Amino acid sequence: MEPPYDGKRRSSPGRDPSVVGPPYGPPVPDSAWTAATRHEFLDAVREGTVPDEAFDRWLAQDALFVADLLAFQARLVARAPRRAQRALAGGCVALVEELDWFDVQAERRGLDLRQPPLPATVAYAALLQRLDALPYDDAVTALWVLERVYLHAWAYAAPSTGRYREFVEHWTAPGFEGYVDALGELASPEGRDELMAEVLEQEVAFWDMALAEQSATP
Repeated sequence: MEPPYDGKRRSSPGRDPSVVGPPYGPPVPDSAWTAATRHEFLDAVREGTVPDEAFDRWLAQDALFVADLLAFQARLVARAPRRAQRALAGGCVALVEELDWFDVQAERRGLDLRQPPLPATVAYAALLQRLDALPYDDAVTALWVLERVYLHAWAYAAPSTGRYREFVEHWTAPGFEGYVDALGELASPEGRDELMAEVLEQEVAFWDMALAEQSATP
């Protein structure tokens, strides 16, 4: 197994960021994976055309999600098999560091992270809460899928230039792919197609959320 995850969400050096694909077989349609990892929000980040308001909305909601994910993952560590605890606990440490990084970025951008959760954030938190009641294998598989989606989504957004470059580089720095691979060793995707599809739907809704508010503005 890879060493414990020791930093922010990251990918390995030398990876072609254009190479993305589903982490599981045909039962989950490739179209669902593509929708979650090649979203128009990611296109706009790469091109530097996302308005600051939309990006800040997404950033604040992602900070809320990371806090929810930390709580979920801490509970998961406690009920995980002994062999799985090192990787999962390392992920918890990294999420704490991620929240610290959000605080730094929010201060730089003049962004108040104390925002009420939007519907997409509430729905994702509800999924994490439901995973608490599901068997460990279901929960760790869902965790693997959501982190793998995040890895491939930001790899798709690279290379980014201009005002969002720092964010893309942060989420595509070396190391995260090793953590995702370690989760993949713990996951059991067979027979969990509906659960994995639900994670992908939540990811798409989360990207949609940033742009939906923008399009609703007169």
